[in-house]
Amino acid sequence: MLPPVSTAPFLYRASMQAARAVAPLLGAGGSKLARGISGRRYAHEALARWGKTERDPARPTAWFHAPSVGEALQAGAVMQALAERRPGLQHVFTHFSPSAEGIGARVGAHVAAYLPWDVRDAVGAALDGARPALLAFTKTEVWPVLVEGAVQRRIPAVMIAATVPENAGRLRWPARDLLRSTWGSLALACACSDVDAAGLVTLGVPAAHVHVTGDPGVDAAAARAARVDPKSATLAPFHAARRRTVVAGSTWPEDEAELLPALEEARRKVPDVRVIVAPHEPSTERVAALLAQLRRTGWKSSTLAEVEARTSASDLDAMIVERVGVLAELYTVADVAFVGGGFGRRGLHSVLEPAAARVPVVFGPHHGRSSAAGALLASGGARSASNGRGLAEAISTWLLDPDARGRAAEHAFIYIDRHRGAAGRTAELLAPLVPTPTTE
Repeated sequence: MLPPVSTAPFLYRASMQAARAVAPLLGAGGSKLARGISGRRYAHEALARWGKTERDPARPTAWFHAPSVGEALQAGAVMQALAERRPGLQHVFTHFSPSAEGIGARVGAHVAAYLPWDVRDAVGAALDGARPALLAFTKTEVWPVLVEGAVQRRIPAVMIAATVPENAGRLRWPARDLLRSTWGSLALACACSDVDAAGLVTLGVPAAHVHVTGDPGVDAAAARAARVDPKSATLAPFHAARRRTVVAGSTWPEDEAELLPALEEARRKVPDVRVIVAPHEPSTERVAALLAQLRRTGWKSSTLAEVEARTSASDLDAMIVERVGVLAELYTVADVAFVGGGFGRRGLHSVLEPAAARVPVVFGPHHGRSSAAGALLASGGARSASNGRGLAEAISTWLLDPDARGRAAEHAFIYIDRHRGAAGRTAELLAPLVPTPTTE
């Protein structure tokens, strides 16, 4: 029976209840916000139904939650490593962002859903239905009512791939004080670095529960790069018609405002340059706008889907990627990679995939929350540009100087090679929390 007094902050619980009550008014339509709200509405029912109809009671279950795609790949690497140590383990996967729709199957989940509303009846139904032996959060998010429900059911709640930069908002009032009891309830926290570990202790995680295991995203990126098939329908057209290529991944409009003029400048120095742009949110409207902008400035442009259909990219200068899930593959045909998020305030996206593909990386000035970006800068595997002019200079230098490009690419890959193994180290700490399968 649940206790009458909740350890989750009253203001938080009240706001979640209010948000859930008004959510149906915002959940109509196909926008990202509407999809997320609609997906959460019945998520607890989907998890409970799986628990009732498909879950094998003789096999333990681990529930992994990741906010979006990058965190899901980190979680997936740990899920695989844990399954190797606990054969037969069943995986529940939840996510917050609509960007992660469909990724559950890619990371080996037996059931995937949006994260239920963080209110007592919803998380209770999900926990009682799925009956996980372990609840693992990835990178940044902990949800107070879900943690509370897990602890009340004697389910250890843990954090993996934990990242707490020195300037993280979670370290400041009021978030730090409001969530202190939630952080203090974690049975284990696996940090990416010493800085992250110190941040976890500041948040309230008991120091004895904090371990530095590294970033399992490195393992995920390395594994994806190793699996790439150059003869696939996506990559074969680019290998058949090789040109010096810039792949720009996870871009936002703020990035594109600097990137597209920079590419124009680079093209004046490298006339045969080819560009592939993968917007972070490839809506029909955004793809059409990018194609129109490129065509106005003389780039012969198409979508990636059209390139795949015609099995050729020989007469094209620019491609726009109209879907998610293929960016890691596309980095393998790049000579230079641009990673988005650094010219806005949303945060730099993952630099691990291009580094794992042995490609030098350039990004905007707002990269302070990415320890991997800082390490790549220090090693010479990446460059940061404060504006479009600096971006054009970095791109042009690497395109025109194969020796400089090769040295930067090797430095980028060395970072990946030296930081493998975090998924296994994390799984070693999680395995004792998960029982072995029983025989009925």
